[in-house]
Amino acid sequence: MPTPMLDTIKHPSDVKKLTHPQLEELAQEIRTELIEVLAKTGGHLGPNLGVVELTIAMHVVFDCPTDFFTWDVSHQGYVHKMLTGRRDAVRRMRQFGGACGFLMRSESSFDHYGAGHAGTALSSALGMASARDMKGTNESVVAVVGDAALTCGVTYEALNNVAHSAKKLIVILNDNKWAIAKNVGAIAGYLNKIVTHPTYNRWHKKTEELLQRLHLGEVVKLERKAEGAAKGLLVHAAGLHAAGHESGTPAVLFEEMGLHYYGPVDGHNLKDLIKLLTFAKNAEHPVVLHVLTEKGRGFKPALDKPEPFHGCGKFDPDSGEFIKSDGPPTWNNVFADAMIKLAETNSKLCCITGAMPSGTGLGKFAKAVPSRFFDVGIAEEHAVLFAAGLSTNGMRPVCAIYSTFLQRAYDMIIHDVALQNLPVMFCLDRAGCVEDGPTHHGVFDIAYLRPVPNFIHMQPKDEDEFNDMLYTMSQHPGPSAIRYPRGPAKGVTIKPHPKILEIGKAEVVKHGDYGASFKGKRVAIWGLGNMLDMALEAATLLEARGVSCAVINPRFIKPVDTGTLDFFSRNVDAIVTIEDHVVNGGFGSIVVEALDTLKISIPVVKMGWPDVFVEHGAINLLREKHGITAKATAEKVLAVLNSPQAGVGGRAAVA
Repeated sequence: MPTPMLDTIKHPSDVKKLTHPQLEELAQEIRTELIEVLAKTGGHLGPNLGVVELTIAMHVVFDCPTDFFTWDVSHQGYVHKMLTGRRDAVRRMRQFGGACGFLMRSESSFDHYGAGHAGTALSSALGMASARDMKGTNESVVAVVGDAALTCGVTYEALNNVAHSAKKLIVILNDNKWAIAKNVGAIAGYLNKIVTHPTYNRWHKKTEELLQRLHLGEVVKLERKAEGAAKGLLVHAAGLHAAGHESGTPAVLFEEMGLHYYGPVDGHNLKDLIKLLTFAKNAEHPVVLHVLTEKGRGFKPALDKPEPFHGCGKFDPDSGEFIKSDGPPTWNNVFADAMIKLAETNSKLCCITGAMPSGTGLGKFAKAVPSRFFDVGIAEEHAVLFAAGLSTNGMRPVCAIYSTFLQRAYDMIIHDVALQNLPVMFCLDRAGCVEDGPTHHGVFDIAYLRPVPNFIHMQPKDEDEFNDMLYTMSQHPGPSAIRYPRGPAKGVTIKPHPKILEIGKAEVVKHGDYGASFKGKRVAIWGLGNMLDMALEAATLLEARGVSCAVINPRFIKPVDTGTLDFFSRNVDAIVTIEDHVVNGGFGSIVVEALDTLKISIPVVKMGWPDVFVEHGAINLLREKHGITAKATAEKVLAVLNSPQAGVGGRAAVA
C-alpha cells in the first residue's frame, strides 16, 4: 500500500519534491485529516479548508523560514503548521500541550509573526520588508490578508505606506467573502465588482492564458504584459465610468496605493497558484494577488453553514451535525434573549457587533429586530464611535464585543464615550480565560476600564442577575460595561420582569459567625461573577478547618461596595478576592485600594490569573496549573491566617 503523501512531509522542503499529481493528493489528504481531527477537538475548520492549495503553493515557491510569511488573524494557519513539522501537535489542536489555534512565535521558527486579531498582517509584513531593505538582504515577505481584514482601519494605514516603506512586498488577498459572518459593507461590494466586472473578466481570461504559457525564464515578459493589460484595463474602466457605467474602476484602490494588482485567480488551482506566486517572487515592486477561495471547501456541511464552521466545536465528521450537550443556555444566548426582550419595550435600544452576530448571540436579535441591528465588520474602533454618535441622537446603543477585541477601541472608549459621558452599553463576551489561548483570553478588561471616569462595570453570578444588570444598564445615564464568560450559564430561572440594581451595592450570599463565643479565625471571600461558586467551595473547605467564612457577590466592579467592604474588613481576619481576570490591576487591586482609602489594614488574598500570557487549553486544566482552585484558595488563606501578620488590624496585603 503506498505511503500517504502527508506522512512524507516532515519539513517544507519535502513539499518541493512532490510532483503536481502528488501535490493534488497531498491537498486531499490534508482536507481529510483536518475534518477528522477538528471533529474531535473543534477549531477553525472552514478557513483552513479554504487555504489548502494556497498554503501548499506558498511552500512550493518560497523557502520558509528564510522567506517571511504573515497571516492575518492566523486562524487559517493549521495547514502551514502541518507542513512545518507540527502535524502531531495539530492532532491535539487547542488542547493543553497541543498546537495553538493561531500562529505563535514561541511555538515554531516557521511562525514569523503571532496573531489572533484581524488587520495585523500587512503592517507587520511591511515592517519585515523594510527591515530587509535596510539590511540589504533579499528574502521574500508574503502577507496573507483576508478580505475581511480590509474592513480594519489599520490595514489602510499600512496600504498608505507600502509604496514608501518597501521595495518589494507580496500581498495575497484571500477573498472568500466571509469574515466569521458574511462580509458586509462597501469593501465587500468593491471586491465583488472586481470579480464580476465584464471587462475585468476578459482580461482575467487573458491572464490565465498567459499563465498556461508561462515558463520561469519568461517572468519578466509576463510582468510587463500583465502590467500593460492592467493599466489598459484601468484606462478602459475609467472610460466606462465617465460614460456613465455603474461598474467604475474595479482595481484602482490597490494601484493608487502603490501595489501592482493581479487577479482574480482561482485559489484552488495549484498550477496557476504556483505560477503566479513564482511571478510575484521575481517582481521588483509591491504586488497584490487577488485569490478567490471557498471557505469550507471539501466538506459540504461547512460550505452550507460557513458561519458555525468558522470556529466550531466538536461535530460528527460524516453528517456535519454538532455534538450538543444537555445543559443550561449559553451566556451569549441569554444575552440575545434579554436584548430582544428589552427592545420590545425600549424603541431606542439598538445593538452593534463587529462581524460576530453568531459569537455574541446577536444573530437572534438581527432576525427579531433587523432595523436596530448593525454588523460593522471587523472594525471595533468604528463600532464604538458609531455607538457614540447614535447615543448623541437619543438612541441607547449596545456594543457587543469580545473582551479581547474591545482592547482595539480603547481610545474611543475614553475619548469619545466616557469623556462625553454618553450612555453606551458595552457587553463584553468571553470575559475570562477561554480555550483559544493568549490572543483570546478576556483577562484585561477590568484593568483597562477601571481607571476611566464615568463608567460603571459589573459581572453577574447567574443569568437572572445578568438580566437585572442589562436592564440597569439600559436605564443608566452614562457609559456602562458588563463582563460575562463563554459557555453555559448556571441554569437558574429568570424572573419575568428584571429589576434595577442599586449602583455599587454588593450581595452578601453567606454570613459568617460573628458571635462573641466564636474564638476562631474569620474571613470574607468576594467571588466575582462566575467565580462565586469557587468562593463558596473554598468557604466549605475553610470551615472544615475551623474558619468562619462570609461570601460576597460583588456585582459591581466599579464602583465597588465600600460600605460592605468596610463592615467585613473590621470584623474578619482576612479578605479574599477571586476573579477570572489577571490579578494585576484587577478586582482584588480595586479592593486593596478601597481599603487604603478607608484606612483599614488587613491581609488581602488575591486569587486570579498571574502576570504571564496564559497558554491555551481546557479551562479546568489551566486553573489547576495556575493555582486558581478552591483548594489552592483555602491553602493560601490558611497560610496567611497562620502568619505573624494574622488578626484583625493586620498589615499584610498578599497577592
